[in-house]
Amino acid sequence: MSDAFAVIGAGPAGLMAAETLAAAGQKVVIFDQMAAPARKFLLAGRGGLNLTHSEPLELFLTRYGAAAERLRPAIEAFPPAALIAWAEGLGQECFTGTSGRVFPRAMKASPLLRAWLARLEGQGVTLRRRHRWLGWDAAGALRFATPEGEVSFAPCATILALGGASWPRLGSDGAWAALLPDVTPFRPANMGFRVDWSAHLRERFAGQPLKRVALTFAGETRRGEAMVTRDGLEGGLLYAFSAPLREAIARDGFADIALDLRPDVPRITLPGGSASLANQLRKQAGLSPLAVALVQEVLRAGATRPVAELVKALPLRLIGTEGLERAISSAGGLAFGADFAVPGHPNVFACGEMLDWEAPTGGYLLQACFATAVAAARAALRVTSARSGRC
Repeated sequence: MSDAFAVIGAGPAGLMAAETLAAAGQKVVIFDQMAAPARKFLLAGRGGLNLTHSEPLELFLTRYGAAAERLRPAIEAFPPAALIAWAEGLGQECFTGTSGRVFPRAMKASPLLRAWLARLEGQGVTLRRRHRWLGWDAAGALRFATPEGEVSFAPCATILALGGASWPRLGSDGAWAALLPDVTPFRPANMGFRVDWSAHLRERFAGQPLKRVALTFAGETRRGEAMVTRDGLEGGLLYAFSAPLREAIARDGFADIALDLRPDVPRITLPGGSASLANQLRKQAGLSPLAVALVQEVLRAGATRPVAELVKALPLRLIGTEGLERAISSAGGLAFGADFAVPGHPNVFACGEMLDWEAPTGGYLLQACFATAVAAARAALRVTSARSGRC
């Protein structure tokens, strides 16, 4: 048996687990199936790396829904302030945007990742690329497929940070689920939803944003932005409702939402007269060409309510979800408890998106990945320390 810890997965959770172990004086070997680490982390940082959120912790925790109480100890032990301090310790100054979201000043992941990998190298952490985990052999050693053939490694303890199943081309394809017990099937999260648009709306307006609108579903209303796609709608406002919308579609085959196209205006009044409806909506109601087109789309579909009411509560039916290959994150995954131990596998712990939790975008995804990584690594350290005093 090696005197090193194994971390499988070189995404943000795996790298944070490795850093936590190395900072405690342990030898660490990271294994990853890709040629380069943290591919999805880099993609997430292209439009501005949203590390965490500045809202009060009790409100923050509610964003994790049914998993909130199971995640609470880990996030309380490594809260947003700790994540910000960590990033700034890598030379990446952070700032809080008007939405409360927290970003590195550089607004991308690559400078942070370069500094992070340099720190890990300085701590003696080894990264073995192109190692796809195959499970365990009869003696309990880890098995890996490599370009040169199968190899094995027998660590003193293992941290699994294998990711979920979204954007599988970036490395986290969910194939590991066949190797572990108690895995809830993966489902898309923070994904787009399909709408049966007319050919006119699809061809003319796909790719255009809906700004400063509000969405109501199941009695809850939130403001934000969305994007019309050829297939439907996506964006942060939809992601905030992704779990209940997904479940409604799975149950009923559809989900009916209402969009307030002018949430800052209490009531819309249209004067009528000889002006075309499009001109009235544009000039009197202040709607963008896309918002005007959406109202007209609903009218063509047979809506009979007054147009002014439609502007404040435009009914749209979502008929499906985009798949895992395009989802920002995934729901489902490995069941977990307070110690993040993997049942039936002594000295094996798990962290990150491979665990059975989900959250909307806004900094909650990365925060939980980092926090569970720290918690799993600390749990592994406690177990090995109790067993032998050192790995």
